[in-house]
Amino acid sequence: MSKSRGIIGFIAGAIVGAFVGVAAGVLAAPRSGEETRSMVGKGATDAWGNVVDAYHEGAKAVSDSFEDVRPAVDAKSDELREKVDQARARMDSIRSSLSESVNQAADWARTTVSGAVDAAAASAVGDDGTAYDDSWSEAPDAAGAPRDKA
Repeated sequence: MSKSRGIIGFIAGAIVGAFVGVAAGVLAAPRSGEETRSMVGKGATDAWGNVVDAYHEGAKAVSDSFEDVRPAVDAKSDELREKVDQARARMDSIRSSLSESVNQAADWARTTVSGAVDAAAASAVGDDGTAYDDSWSEAPDAAGAPRDKA
């Protein structure tokens, strides 16, 4: 950042210096109008040449700085890309493991509930010693009276 400020300061100084020099030369030199115009034109051409030279020097300095930094930026970019790829692979692994665990838990729950329902149905007997069938409408109500089949 300080390099670019130095370059900008140099360019601005070159421009201001050129104009101040031309103005001082015009005011201090006792020449004819044609000679003065010629001097001003030459001074402007010289000033423009200085500005162009300063621009090219600044552009080269910026380009050199960029080329110095580019390998480090590319290396960090590659490193970050690799870490992102590793994180994605880890997330895929976790997602797969979690899905498998959920499916196993669901299978276990289905088996357990099914076994519990079968066991409850097999052991369900009424007060008179007869087994209830597995439909709710056949079970007696809380008072022991048969339910309506409607």
